[in-house]
Amino acid sequence: MPYRYLENIAIADIAFEAYGSSVGEIFIAAGDALTNVMVENLDVIEKNTSKSILCDAESLEMLLHKMLDELVYYKDAEQLLLRVAHVDIVQENDTWRLNAQVYGERIDPVKHELNVDVKAVTFHRFALEQTAEGWKVTVVLDI
Repeated sequence: MPYRYLENIAIADIAFEAYGSSVGEIFIAAGDALTNVMVENLDVIEKNTSKSILCDAESLEMLLHKMLDELVYYKDAEQLLLRVAHVDIVQENDTWRLNAQVYGERIDPVKHELNVDVKAVTFHRFALEQTAEGWKVTVVLDI
């Protein structure tokens, strides 16, 4: 599991750190950490629906935040639990562009052991950084 949940970061929220050896891996790991907050077992999410998440931002950090926001949006708007399968990230001048392929299915309380509902990805302590081992992101979720 390329992520861990953090204690004592936020009282009424949930925080996690995700890790990856590449930018693509960190986006996938952060997506799984977010979805795993909402559903106990990621392996029960089937590939019944697929979508593309397209967004751009002025930094990699904001690009990741936007992708995570999209996962929360689809959960709220279409009742979908989604996992990130693949990401393509390119930089064009001062803009970063993301094309993420995601898959999942509609929320089924009988099938999915639901944990808590994520309302938003906050900016509190949100940080994406390159380390000697790869990449690390810290995220606090409003639940």
